[in-house]
Amino acid sequence: MISARSTALIVGLLAVALFGVLATRDSGPDRISAHLVSQPAPPLAGVSIAGDEWDLDAQRGRWVVVNFFSTTCVPCIVEHKELVAFSEDHPNDVRVVSVAFDDAARSVEEFFRTQGGDWPVLAAKTGHIVVDWGVVAVPESYLVSPSGYVAAKVVGGIERDALEALLTELSGTIRS
Repeated sequence: MISARSTALIVGLLAVALFGVLATRDSGPDRISAHLVSQPAPPLAGVSIAGDEWDLDAQRGRWVVVNFFSTTCVPCIVEHKELVAFSEDHPNDVRVVSVAFDDAARSVEEFFRTQGGDWPVLAAKTGHIVVDWGVVAVPESYLVSPSGYVAAKVVGGIERDALEALLTELSGTIRS
């Protein structure tokens, strides 16, 4: 018979092993999942931290990167400079929009003030958006085609070069 102490030790070792697997798994931009891909983009509208109304439907005709993030998420912080550079490279043909995931609007405003990024950021009342898009962890991003369909989903931090390559590949295969 196994003692309570042995059982606790086994459970503890299994927990450490599980943590090790999850902490070291590949979560980079090459991990693309099919959730929502080829489907019409879910609704995405709200008031930005700048006080402007923003609606994904009004962006038809251009590509949109929908980025779900948190100011306390280390991969989100790392990817932010990549999104800033990507946005600066695409001032007219691609729109970036960020949606705060379980974050205070004041923290989001401060983050963008210090880290840069001049695209729309939705930070208030975003819980329903997160649910509609099926976001379970951040960072998570979607590339929405000019026709309003989700063309790709990227789980993990985005890198500018990988996003450029994805946009180039999809622009040649998806009619806008």
